[in-house]
Amino acid sequence: MDPAAVSLPAPSIGLRQLLMVLGDSLVEVQAAPAGLDVEIRGVSLLDPEDRPTARPGDLVLVIGARGRAAFPALRAAGRDGAAAVVVKVDGPGQAAVLSETAADAGVALLSLRSEARWEQVNALARAALDDAPQGDAGKGAEEGDLFSLAQTTAILTNGIVSIEDAANRVLAYSRTTDSDEADDLRQRSILGWQGPEGYLAKLREWGVFQHLHSSDEVIAIDSHPELGIRRRLAVAVRSGDRQLGSIWVQEGATPLAERSREALLGAARVAVLHLVRRRRELSDDVTLTRTLLAGLLDGSTGPQPLATHLGFDTSRPAAVLGFSYGTTAAYETPEVDAGPELTHAEVTNLVSVHIAARHRSALATQVDPRIYVLLPQLPRGIDTDTLRGWAQEITDATRRHLGLPLRGSVGCLVPTLGEVPESRREADRILDAMVSADVSTAVATLPDIQAEVLVSEMLTLLSSHPEIRDPRLTALIAHDSRNQGRLAETLLTYLNSLGDIRAAAAQLHVHPNTLRYRLRRAEELTGLDLSRPDQRLLAMLQLRLPSTS
Repeated sequence: MDPAAVSLPAPSIGLRQLLMVLGDSLVEVQAAPAGLDVEIRGVSLLDPEDRPTARPGDLVLVIGARGRAAFPALRAAGRDGAAAVVVKVDGPGQAAVLSETAADAGVALLSLRSEARWEQVNALARAALDDAPQGDAGKGAEEGDLFSLAQTTAILTNGIVSIEDAANRVLAYSRTTDSDEADDLRQRSILGWQGPEGYLAKLREWGVFQHLHSSDEVIAIDSHPELGIRRRLAVAVRSGDRQLGSIWVQEGATPLAERSREALLGAARVAVLHLVRRRRELSDDVTLTRTLLAGLLDGSTGPQPLATHLGFDTSRPAAVLGFSYGTTAAYETPEVDAGPELTHAEVTNLVSVHIAARHRSALATQVDPRIYVLLPQLPRGIDTDTLRGWAQEITDATRRHLGLPLRGSVGCLVPTLGEVPESRREADRILDAMVSADVSTAVATLPDIQAEVLVSEMLTLLSSHPEIRDPRLTALIAHDSRNQGRLAETLLTYLNSLGDIRAAAAQLHVHPNTLRYRLRRAEELTGLDLSRPDQRLLAMLQLRLPSTS
């Protein structure tokens, strides 16, 4: 087939992701009869003099029509299959009437802030579509999206974040729930899409831009109430000697977090590839990095491609950190509500920002259902206690900022980048055991839970090979199932209590004589001899299998 005859699917972005790009500083959802997962495939402008029409999947910007004057555009959008309509609304009464019409038409309605500019919404929406992957890959926000990074940085700093290019144009910003928290500079920058010249002149006068142009360090700008400027931190995003942009964190109603400077440094390091990508200098750079990283972690590719791509020294020590989230009986957070809005991308961004602040070359990637961090070219002499501390900071941050019980594992330190798959395998072994053995700690190395890891792997072997199980114990489980008995549970509790009858009976809330009777009954039914250590050991292992417990 002629490749020129093959048409690639048009890029699209979900309405939910587009709302993250536009932000609540610009638009507000008034109606979404089909939900927020409808796909936006294009942007069209509708002037008052135009005949009201739309294309399927369009985001229709209704310019110059307010209130009832927007009814024809809403009805036409619904008729023609548009995804959403944006209008300017004067007051809640007008919003209610328009929302009802939009719901009847079956089209989403977004209201644009009165002071916002139509060209800004048009440019942001088109840029989001241009950046969206083609085909199926475009059905979610990209993991490295700048808006997602801004939101993650806001969570870590407890501030209000914006990311700008080298010309001080706003590229992305975090959401704010209270407009009173954003100072005048922030509001004008977002609505004007660029810092106002008067404020920029002050920042130049104070030497802020000179610092950002020449240094990688975070700079603090004091509060100036007379100018409408609250305290903020800023850091340059740099590729070598060239400044690509900057990240700004404004203090809101509450003080910035204690480690805001570290979080900002990490965010700047994560942002580099994405700002390079926006310049179209390396359009496939982020995807290539992820592909090479995944190949190195699973051993399907060697270290040289990634090392050449990013300039890593393959002869330096390396290690892998692994992370997974979920609650178990021994490790739970009652107050956690990790709702459906919490995505892998949010957690990966948080991990990326945190670890980049500690180690410049660190790379984080998601490999369902886990997140891995590659730590290449580590200093010689670094120890696992240091890496454990970094992992602990990340699990603490996810619990504190996202309300999520993240578990972390520290793979072994390996002498060269080529041995990274060994470190990843160890990180996986630890995570597997932390879940199956219900380990209470949040972060572990192999020596911490060596016994739990080995027992977990023995149980996995028993689970996957029924032929090596003791059929007498299988029969005991079947007997309990048929008779609603508790003989297997009693036997396992007794063995776990090291043969202490009274301790086991107390745990089961039965009389010691009842426990003795059950043990005798189990031996009679199965032919087990509990005086033999090998039979006791096998019973302890096999009765721990999920299918037989």
